[in-house]
Amino acid sequence: MTKRIIHAPTGTDLVCKNWQIEAAYRMIQNNLDPDVAEDPDELIVYGGKGKAARNWECYDLILSTLKRLNPDETLLIQSGKPVGVMQTHTWSPRVLIANSNLVPNWANWDHFNELEKKGLMMYGQMTAGSWIYIGTQGILQGTYETFIAASKTHFNQENLAGKLVLTAGLGGMGGAQPLSVKMAGGVSINIEVDPHRIQRRLETEYLDKTTHSFDEAVDWAQNAVKDKEALSIGLLGNAADIVPLFAKKGVIPDIVTDQTSAHDELDGYVPNEMSLKDALSLRKKNPKKYVQESIRAMGEHVRGILALKNRGAIAFDYGNNLRAQAEKAGIENAYDYPGFVPAYIRPLFCEGKGPFRWVALSGNPDDIYRTDALVLELFPDDKPLHNWIHMAQKMVKFQGLPSRICWLGYGGRAKLGVAINKLVASGEISAPIVIGRDHLDTGSVASPYRETESMKDGSDAVADWPLLNALSNTASGASWVSIHHGGGVGMGYAIHAGQVIVADGTPEMELRLQRVLTNDPGSGVIRHADAGYNDAIENAKNWGIDIPSHQK
Repeated sequence: MTKRIIHAPTGTDLVCKNWQIEAAYRMIQNNLDPDVAEDPDELIVYGGKGKAARNWECYDLILSTLKRLNPDETLLIQSGKPVGVMQTHTWSPRVLIANSNLVPNWANWDHFNELEKKGLMMYGQMTAGSWIYIGTQGILQGTYETFIAASKTHFNQENLAGKLVLTAGLGGMGGAQPLSVKMAGGVSINIEVDPHRIQRRLETEYLDKTTHSFDEAVDWAQNAVKDKEALSIGLLGNAADIVPLFAKKGVIPDIVTDQTSAHDELDGYVPNEMSLKDALSLRKKNPKKYVQESIRAMGEHVRGILALKNRGAIAFDYGNNLRAQAEKAGIENAYDYPGFVPAYIRPLFCEGKGPFRWVALSGNPDDIYRTDALVLELFPDDKPLHNWIHMAQKMVKFQGLPSRICWLGYGGRAKLGVAINKLVASGEISAPIVIGRDHLDTGSVASPYRETESMKDGSDAVADWPLLNALSNTASGASWVSIHHGGGVGMGYAIHAGQVIVADGTPEMELRLQRVLTNDPGSGVIRHADAGYNDAIENAKNWGIDIPSHQK
């Protein structure tokens, strides 16, 4: 097959019938831009095998259908395949997406892989199959906020100056770690088995330098820690070998975590005791043996993390299901270290805060810089937000269409969305702006080993909440809405939802933006209030969020 190089169209000329449809048309293509996607030839965007469309035939059909879609019609996507067009109304989403969803008793990788081989399903990850991935920037601020919270919690300091972070995985998600630690003032050693991924992070300036030598990496890191210099180091090797080696040699980092694709033991994690080339060959020739080796290696990896924890390192799981995989390998105390959400992020969720993002459909970076200025104007007293915007402008390279991410909560999202719409209407911003978020958000996920780990009321596995989130976003007028299964943590471990809405400058969209960007984070405040979190209960009262069960 001829190699296809895909870039999203830019400018103000439409090929679809309105900007709501045009946005979906451009964003699926942006997901597969070679500067954005991890393996665009295979339609893989990020996260092991998170795809934008089931196959190339489906991809082409999606684009051709969007071109002819009317403003009162809705396209249905079933695991990356366009399966129907229905007449709805203009306030309805233009696209409804369901990816990777399986009945619980069959919700495992074996059954999923069987269906995938038959061409019946695809893995959508979170923002891959919902067409709102923006490259590694998409998780960057969340990663930064997590490390800042860890520093405040454990070291009683405002940043990571003079601290060493050890982690692994430099894919689309894990690639945010080196830059986020550097933004936080710290030093990181980032283990990665694939030299191509290291090179990519160097090219996008998410990584400062690289080596294949353990001793050289440690020497660089220790000198930077001593000088309190922010530095990111890529170390070529396998985490299952190198993490235990740190413990064995007595090199104890201040923090240890991981963002390898551990959620997928076949197409994600790479086992040790073999070369990368041999591992990829084994993956194709003997998948069952590969999975066995992968699980074994993850056990060794976690044993190394636990050894470092026992010697004083702060350890936390970064939501890739590594602990559950290690448990399969017989590591009975795999859960001796916490997940990052209960440890650091849940208070933000109680405020309706989460990873809010927007993309300039014009392709013009100046449109994003104008929105940056708008954020500073609208939230003049939010010093951490101002710091973030200034750092992002200085240190983040755009991938594909220009974009920005910042964590905003209830009230703030709607305020910014409506203000952006006014700038589009006035012409200060040259073309509509797409506004979305990660599925990792305050009210849109049920994931007992990540976003909903250790809920106060024990409701970790209750999956009604993301479904209600998707339904409420559909009813509120989002431009497209998605419900996925297994993102981040793998098959059987999560249900999650996403929404995207387009600020096209029209009065209708101003009203829809107000509704969607209020109700979307509002569902998160409701979810946490229902679970008994006092901050969420008080926030709901103060903000006038109607929770019938809390009214007396």
